[in-house]
Amino acid sequence: MTVPLAYGRGWLPVSFPDDATTVIQPRALPGLPDERASVLAALESPIGAAPLREWLRPGCRICILFTDITRATPNERLIPWLLEHLEQAGVQRDQVTLLCQLGTHRPCTREEFERMLTPAVVAGWRVINHDPFSHQACVPVGHTRTGVPAWIHRECVEAEVRIVTGFIEPHFFAGFSGGPKGIMPGVAHVDTVMSNHGAENIGSPRAGFGQCEGNPVWEELMEIAQRVGPSFLLNVTLNDRREITGVFAGDLALAHRVGRETVRASAMQPVEAPFEVVVTTNSGYPLDQNLYQGVKGMSAAARIVRPGGTIILAAECAEGIPAGSPYDELLRESDSIETVLARLATPGFSRPEQWQAQLQGVVQSKARVLVHSSLPDDVLREAHLEPCPDIAAAVTAELGRRGPGARVAVLPLGPLTIPYLRD
Repeated sequence: MTVPLAYGRGWLPVSFPDDATTVIQPRALPGLPDERASVLAALESPIGAAPLREWLRPGCRICILFTDITRATPNERLIPWLLEHLEQAGVQRDQVTLLCQLGTHRPCTREEFERMLTPAVVAGWRVINHDPFSHQACVPVGHTRTGVPAWIHRECVEAEVRIVTGFIEPHFFAGFSGGPKGIMPGVAHVDTVMSNHGAENIGSPRAGFGQCEGNPVWEELMEIAQRVGPSFLLNVTLNDRREITGVFAGDLALAHRVGRETVRASAMQPVEAPFEVVVTTNSGYPLDQNLYQGVKGMSAAARIVRPGGTIILAAECAEGIPAGSPYDELLRESDSIETVLARLATPGFSRPEQWQAQLQGVVQSKARVLVHSSLPDDVLREAHLEPCPDIAAAVTAELGRRGPGARVAVLPLGPLTIPYLRD
């Protein structure tokens, strides 16, 4: 059989053996017949909160938080509709700041803002990047559970109305994206993010796909986000064509809970037994822009691979590792992935983006990992991963090596699916 894998801005067709292949993907959901009307209706009839119009006061400062270029949120539709709604309610443009939820990612360029938000929005409204490395750009809102000051961007904290936008999908250590993640880590200082994403929290057995309750990462994200004050949530769910399948607006916690349970019902797919080989993606563009994000696809596959098995990740990585990032440097200055894990376990060791290297190491402790991408072979090897120029040939070789009865699972949409062992 031929299975198209989400790869870059398109699909990568790969042949798999008919008698040994199981394809696992989310339950297909249709797009809403009128996306704009659904979004506007959700603003008027939100979950657990007053309609957005009732949050507004003459001259109030409004901060709209939106996701960056690595996320598939349909900002180019959501944000203009939201701004139109605000203007119809009497809001003036100088009351509004649009703040990009970078987390610890690189700043977005003006061209990327125009692509995400439309040129008209960028030209007519105040649009800024979060700066995760500036204490001056942030204000403290208490402390994390490890005692580190919880710094959140000043525009978010000092706004009288906060509107947190984004989309909900499975997340490999926070449980689900969206909701409070738009504030923490979306517009948090790197020190605060590093405390929350520290080795102990990331290593918790409750820090995984689809798990929020009891997850120390998620629970602290929500706690810090709520300390800022009430926030109005506007989150959506999407299908593989980036069509909006659901709109969840209102109270930050309650609306997100409804949305994530909708995603859970669609994304969680049971399997009866682990597989010798699992082929996954990073759900294509924009999430597969770099290898850093690719750890999410590996982590989805690791849930159902047999210990000692093989994972093959197809992720274009058009932006590289990215080169020179803390994640890249941590990998390259270590002689093996085991060394990376040992360093992370050393008391007092701390490095931005260490959580991604830690989770890569956890996956590789369970399975061999091959990567099909645009990255040069030597770059992949420096990241302690194996190049895979031909996925079909690699699958055939692995199944042959493991003998009769060996099976391969394929996750064409990668971490948009939460596969799990039924037992």
